[in-house]
Amino acid sequence: MTAAFDTLLVANRGEIAVRIIRAAKELGLKTVAVYSDADAQSVAVRMADKAVRIGPAHATKSYLSIDAILQAAADSGAGAVHPGYGFLSENAAFAERVEAAGLVFVGPTPHAIRTMGDKAAARAAALRAGVPTVPGSAGVVTDPDTAVEVAKDIGYPIMIKASAGGGGRGIRVAHDEAELRQQFATATAEAQAAFGNGEVYLERFIRQARHIEVQILGDGERVVHCFERECSLQRRRQKVWEEAPSAAIGEATRAALCESALRLARAVAYRGAGTLEYLYDDDTREFFFIEMNTRIQVEHPITEMVTGVDLVKEMLRIALGQPLRLKQEDIRLTGAAIEVRINAENAAKNFMPSPGLVSQLVVPGGPGVRFDTFLFPGYTVPAYYDSLLGKLIVHDTDRASALARMRRALGELQVEGIHTTIPLHRALCEDADVAKAAFHTGFLETWLAANPLADAPPLLKVAA
Repeated sequence: MTAAFDTLLVANRGEIAVRIIRAAKELGLKTVAVYSDADAQSVAVRMADKAVRIGPAHATKSYLSIDAILQAAADSGAGAVHPGYGFLSENAAFAERVEAAGLVFVGPTPHAIRTMGDKAAARAAALRAGVPTVPGSAGVVTDPDTAVEVAKDIGYPIMIKASAGGGGRGIRVAHDEAELRQQFATATAEAQAAFGNGEVYLERFIRQARHIEVQILGDGERVVHCFERECSLQRRRQKVWEEAPSAAIGEATRAALCESALRLARAVAYRGAGTLEYLYDDDTREFFFIEMNTRIQVEHPITEMVTGVDLVKEMLRIALGQPLRLKQEDIRLTGAAIEVRINAENAAKNFMPSPGLVSQLVVPGGPGVRFDTFLFPGYTVPAYYDSLLGKLIVHDTDRASALARMRRALGELQVEGIHTTIPLHRALCEDADVAKAAFHTGFLETWLAANPLADAPPLLKVAA
């Protein structure tokens, strides 16, 4: 089949830009990196065939500037744009502008982004597809009085969620009517400020739920799943540690969960890589769809480790116009994988950001170990963006072996000159409940309160 494009622009930065450039090169595509002034010396800029400056350090004037990115595509001769995750990756207007410029958007259609990216609309689509959802409002709730009436049917505690929210943001929990009325105005104002959309909806709050998500791939006509991941270890609803598969569910639940994800993806004729997120109630063994991420996820590598499927390459093949190569029976679950997010934060100081010079970097190796990063000795971590430095991923024959491998790999990993979350992950590896996978979405914050981490200055060495 003739390629629809031969040059790919990566509209992102950091480790995901590096990941996409590598996949594109392996497919024989030429690559274009975009960069802000803060990222002029980045690995992505060095790796790409071309690099185009798109603005100053602040993301609103660079990575969030649709005009700047489209101009970079025009100037570089790119035929396609991969948005990565974050920034403009789930912005339907961006996808529309890309396509209107005659370029290929590596991801779902603008319609799918708009439908599934709006949490209330996604919930309605799930109900139509017969996918279980958390008991909640039928759609957007516009005023406190209506919210109170809906809450009478759902029961307390209840979550007020931004329709346009994501990444754990735009969520408030109310435990009674008075708190619901108080939080409603706050939630709508926060949603408007954060997402430019003040619409909210309501869901029952499950106190000790697990966060389990299903990875899917589609070409607009056919869809397959790549099994599930568990992302229950979170802080302030931000994922910290992820696993595949989930140790909490059996084969029957896994089959039903993944089939429900396929039904919903088929209902919107999904194209590209996507993730359907669920809450799983350990007590009732029920799962409930909560939202869909219409992009590649930060934690996609653990799915790649347990299935052998290169998700980024498959996204690119689909964008090139190739039909989905994979059949469901070809995708097998093998072993167990764990990913930990290494952030430039001091966990002993309430996760205070720690930008600065990386004076030394030692990357772990050995069988079943992968470190996705953009760091190098002498690199200065900027203060303008998300604190993610990289992801340490391990794979082994079973979860206990994977945990032992993670413990060993964390012992080898050194990022010196700045604070990182490596000490947190080393401590979690020694925890008895983590070893048993006895956790839920509220576990980590309780654990942190009971297990304060010792503060220490970052090691300082002169960069080579």
